[in-house]
Parts: sequence; structure tokens; C-alpha cells
Amino acid sequence: MTPKNFKYIYGPVPSWRLGASLGIDPVSKGRKVCSFDCVYCQVGKTGLSTQERMRFIEAGEILAELAALPPLKIDYITFSGAGEPTLAENLSEMIQAIRPIRPEKIAVITNSSLFHKESVREDLLLADFVIAKLDAPTQAVFEKINQPVAGISLERIIAGMKIFRKMYKKKLALQIMFIGQNREYAAEIAQIAREIHPDEVQINTPLRPCRIQPLFKTEIEQIEAYFGGLNTLSVYKAEKNAVAPLSDADTLKRRGKVKY
Repeated sequence: MTPKNFKYIYGPVPSWRLGASLGIDPVSKGRKVCSFDCVYCQVGKTGLSTQERMRFIEAGEILAELAALPPLKIDYITFSGAGEPTLAENLSEMIQAIRPIRPEKIAVITNSSLFHKESVREDLLLADFVIAKLDAPTQAVFEKINQPVAGISLERIIAGMKIFRKMYKKKLALQIMFIGQNREYAAEIAQIAREIHPDEVQINTPLRPCRIQPLFKTEIEQIEAYFGGLNTLSVYKAEKNAVAPLSDADTLKRRGKVKY
């Protein structure tokens, strides 16, 4: 299968959480656009730091690339990429435009920073699977690990998550990236997770190339024990099937989807 150069879609990539995932990047246009600058981010430093929603890419541009795809088997179309997808103020327009032309379920991987916004919660209600970040139990740890833009409050994020959970009837997962700076807070994070009531808790550590060392498998197993009673999925235990990407190697690298 001949690789193709796409601007906004990438993959499919083998995901331990989503199977064969075809990614859509609705914000970056060649640079990372995000409300965080996480110390472990696989795509590097944030190019545009903001919490303001904007129209970065028109839905028609996404649809044109999807229309150019050859037949292929994928499990999810996933809004993610080099930045925070909920910063796209036309996210709902994109999701609704894709529905009639693609049969796959739609996922959104979000850093959770905008859950306090009603418009974001309404957009995410349209997805079949929402994967939301929660790396810290306190504002101090949150700022140390996720390095948010000024004015983003962890307390407001968690409150927004709880509101969303009551509204959302499809699948909600919390993704938690454990590194040296937050492993001692596993019990506190687990308690917050229980208050949110997700369908799944994804326990992760940075195995893709980045500037932070991952935790060992034994450390992740010890952390997982704190999440007793919750449905957990661990990066070290999850199976990942081989998937042949359509995107060229450069596109995959820019999206952080390199092999490790």
C-alpha cells in the first residue's frame, strides 16, 4: 500500500486503547496547539499555548482527506494529534459531518482542560468514546506535570468531568500518565477517579520517545492496585495488533506515532 501525504488525518496507528485508530488532527496545521505543555509530551513543546477555542481547520478539509482513503479496516476515527482537539470550536461540526460517510465509531482524546465549558461538554456528547486526562490530585502537582496556560484550574476540570459524566451515556475513560512526579499520588488520583465514575481507567507511562523516563512494569502494577474496584487497562498488559499506516513516516513522527 503506497504511503500518502495527508495534512490532517494520520495512521491508522495501533492503539492499546482503541485498536486500529485513524487519527484526525483538528488544530495543529504544522505546530502543536495546546492548553498544556506536559513534561512527557511525545510531540514536543507547545507552539501555540491557549485555552481559547478557534476554527483552525474547516470540516470540509477533513472530509476531503477521508474521501481520498482507500478501503481499510479501522476500529475508531480518533480526534487527537499534535494538540488539544477540543480547542477546535467546530469539533461538533466535524463529528456530525463524518457520521454519514464513515461507519466507524468516533473517539476524542482530550487533556480535559476545557471540561468546565458547556460548549465543550456538548461537543463531546457526540462522540462514542471520550478519553480524558487526569494526571494529578492537586493544583500544585497539576501545574508541575501538565504545565497549563494561566487560568486553568484542576478543581474546575474535575467539576466539569463530573457534570459531563452525568450527561454522557456512552464510554468514558480516564487516562492517567504515571511518571516519577506523580506516582506517590496514585491513591489520591484513584479516589478522584471513583468520584467521576468512568467506564475505564487507563494506566499509562510514557513508552514513546520523550524527555521523561517511564516507570517500570512492577511500579505500574503497584499503582494499579490502588484502583481496586475500577475497570483498569494498563499499558504494559494491553495487547496491540500490527497496523499498516497510510500516512508517511514524517506525518507519523510529527504526530508522535513512532515505534518504541
